[in-house]
Amino acid sequence: MGYTFIGAFLCAKHATPLLRKRGGCIVNIASTRVVSLSHAMAISLGTEIRVNRRSPGWIETDPWKTKTRRKAATLSKEDHLQHPASRVVRPEDISSLVLYLVSPQASFITGANSVADGGMTMKMIYF
Repeated sequence: MGYTFIGAFLCAKHATPLLRKRGGCIVNIASTRVVSLSHAMAISLGTEIRVNRRSPGWIETDPWKTKTRRKAATLSKEDHLQHPASRVVRPEDISSLVLYLVSPQASFITGANSVADGGMTMKMIYF
C-alpha cells in the first residue's frame, strides 16, 4: 500500500461519521490506487456521501514550494508545449475543480474521475 492510499483511506474512515451527520462529500486526488479506493467508497457510501476523484497531470509547483521562498518556475517552454493546452497544470486548476465538486451544483455527481491534465493523456502514444 502506498502512503497516498493509506492517507486517503484513514481520512475518509474518520470523516465518514461527521459527513453522515451533516451531509457532505469526499474528493480524493487520484493516483492509481486512490482511483480504486474512490470507486469502492462511491459505491459503499453512495446513498449518504458523494465521493469523486480528481486526476491532475503534471503540476507546476515550483512557485508554491514555500510561502517565503516563492520563485519563478523552472520549467522550460518545451515542458509546457508537451501539453495541448500549452502549459503545465497549476495548483489553482486543481482547486477550482475540487471547489466545484463539493458545491451544491455538483450534487448529482458521484463516482466520477475528473481529469485535468492540459490534454496530456490525449497526446500520449501507447504501443
